[in-house]
Amino acid sequence: MEAPPFASSTKTLSFRSSSPSSLLFLRKNRLNFRPSRNFCVRASSAGDSVVTLLDYGAGNVRSVRNAIRHLGFDVKDVQTPEDILNANRLVFPGVGAFAAAMDVLNKNGMAEALCSYIEKDRPFLGICLGLQLLFESSEEKGPVKGLGLIPGVVGRFDSSNGFRVPHIGWNALQIRKDSLILDDVGSNHVYFVHSYRAMPSDENKEWVSSTCNYGDNFIASVRRGNVHAVQFHPEKSGDVGLSILRRFLYPKAQLTKKPTERKVLKLAKRVIACLDVRTNDKGDLVVTKGDQYDVREHTKENEVRELGKPVELARQYYKDGADEVSFLNITGFRDFPLGDLPMLQVLRYTSENVFVPLTVGGGIRDFTDANGRKYSSLEVASEYFRCGADKISIGSDAVYAAEEYLRTGVKSGNSSLEQISRVYGNQAVVVSIDPRRVYLKNPEDVGFKTIRVTNPGPNGEEFAWYQCTVSGGREGRPIGAYELAKAVEELGAGEILLNCIDCDGQKKGFDIDLIKLISDAVSIPVIASSGAGSAEHFSEVFRKTNASAALAAGIFHRKEVPIQSVKEHLLNEGIEVRI
Repeated sequence: MEAPPFASSTKTLSFRSSSPSSLLFLRKNRLNFRPSRNFCVRASSAGDSVVTLLDYGAGNVRSVRNAIRHLGFDVKDVQTPEDILNANRLVFPGVGAFAAAMDVLNKNGMAEALCSYIEKDRPFLGICLGLQLLFESSEEKGPVKGLGLIPGVVGRFDSSNGFRVPHIGWNALQIRKDSLILDDVGSNHVYFVHSYRAMPSDENKEWVSSTCNYGDNFIASVRRGNVHAVQFHPEKSGDVGLSILRRFLYPKAQLTKKPTERKVLKLAKRVIACLDVRTNDKGDLVVTKGDQYDVREHTKENEVRELGKPVELARQYYKDGADEVSFLNITGFRDFPLGDLPMLQVLRYTSENVFVPLTVGGGIRDFTDANGRKYSSLEVASEYFRCGADKISIGSDAVYAAEEYLRTGVKSGNSSLEQISRVYGNQAVVVSIDPRRVYLKNPEDVGFKTIRVTNPGPNGEEFAWYQCTVSGGREGRPIGAYELAKAVEELGAGEILLNCIDCDGQKKGFDIDLIKLISDAVSIPVIASSGAGSAEHFSEVFRKTNASAALAAGIFHRKEVPIQSVKEHLLNEGIEVRI
């Protein structure tokens, strides 16, 4: 695993906005968010109000920073090993790959300082990779030696038993012992996103404070004295996660436990709010939605359909209970995505008060600007991660990469999908597939995977294949959705967002045939998209397919079907959801 192509999170790319409305956007749309007093804790002295953050420079740690500040604390970045040794409390939000992280820690002399800090029982909180690095070694691109503080080897989840890898979503914890920071979590889900995990054993049982079941019981958290580490992401676990962070940051604070309303048992099905973002005719960024990607009103003015402002809507959906928020950038910046200052600011401002996962897609690929400067897709993705994105969604570029892979049988390693997955891990990469249904009289008429359809075609056709498209559905490609899904999984995708152009905006339900075809074909999570018009459509797709999540846009924007009503319906249907 190669190290990230940047040294620290303080490095930013120099770019100019390609939109003359960038400054206007900032004036119109910036919201002066302030920490919620329900969570805010101010320490008694300046030193006690500072949290030292070990950010080795990979992935999105902006959300951790924002969560810490949201709770009333200041953040100091680790620059030298001495900063670790002098910290009053240390948070290590490990993101990315095990080998790359250990390489950076060893080269900078921080591994030794980190071990010394922890061995002295100083206040420490590791998150995700920040937990895994405490173990002896990892099998990820390995074996790779870890810090060796906890006995055990970090291994990959076994997908042969039908469980999808990466493990993505909201899952339940089984508390094994007093963990202090997890005191009020037992009746709630927390958010996981990882492909590797450590297993409990006799050798490390004194460390394990909770486990989670996903095929097997793996270690979800550890505690010894003042040292804590969690495999899940508290900064992405909503109010529950903020409570966990607050207990660590201010352990003497008195928190009122919420009564246990129900027992959570397993991985929840996710309900995702999607925001299609583009500029209107005045140059302002707005949330829009169209039928089969037509986002203009059918009026004399033919104006862009406006359904709200992206930051405001995202914040509202977080309050309403959305499990994730996805931004699809369909504006005109695709020729220069790093010049898309307003969209980057949308991510920054959203991540200040939205503590669930954020995905962004649109224009993430290699490109050359007007001055001949070349940018890699990795540079583009890195900027989005630094601005608050947790996952990157790739569309057209993944289709081209899959076509080339199927043609040659060789993984070039140069595609945006492969580059980003290699550095940030496949859990950070979503591939968006946009197919159209093509009916057939005879399944032998094409060389792609066909299905017998539930509802016959307009001329009585009993079969169909799904042709993939690019450029927002405007261009068909010689590849089927089934073939594309299998190929991108091999190339490093960690999740598939499955749209169906024919169903988009129709509000007649998801394309069950398509979603079943793809979710049965791959071992990575599949998000169902396009066609939701009622809460019943969500329960239908979860009952009839192996979809891990379902996404909607227009029905949420227009307040036709509130997110909470979807959750309540699913719960009444016996489907595990986060409440």
